[in-house]
Amino acid sequence: MPYLVDGHNLIPSIPGLRLSDPDDESQLIGLLQAFCARARTRVTVYFDRGVLGPALTPGGGGVTVRFVRLPRTADEAIAAHLNRLGGEARNWTVVSSDGEVRSAARRAGARALTSPAFALRLSPAAPSQAREKPEAPANKEEVAYWERQFRQSRRRR
Repeated sequence: MPYLVDGHNLIPSIPGLRLSDPDDESQLIGLLQAFCARARTRVTVYFDRGVLGPALTPGGGGVTVRFVRLPRTADEAIAAHLNRLGGEARNWTVVSSDGEVRSAARRAGARALTSPAFALRLSPAAPSQAREKPEAPANKEEVAYWERQFRQSRRRR
């Protein structure tokens, strides 16, 4: 399931990151890229008036980065993104501790997750949200084999 993330809202929820750091956006993007690789998902992160450091190319690795210019806010950009998704919004999770942003997500049919709850998922030690590939269905020979096994076990009783 892909995520829409309120970036500057998430940063204070991550141990070691602070909004006052000059490269806070770059650090968050790196964490999100690692998360996307582990969880096999995508993230679109929105920042208010952010500026990337010189050593980072925005996005990549499953992460799309959006810097929102004044007078618009990241909150408004996330709401607009949800509107563009229409019915597909139900397949997305919005990450923000802002109650209005989470309410907009639920109204659009998306899931909503607080920033501290999502920050726990960013830890490399956190279990991946990705599901294992299901086993292939049994073929006819396997089914016949197990039917014989069950019939034999019933006869022995």
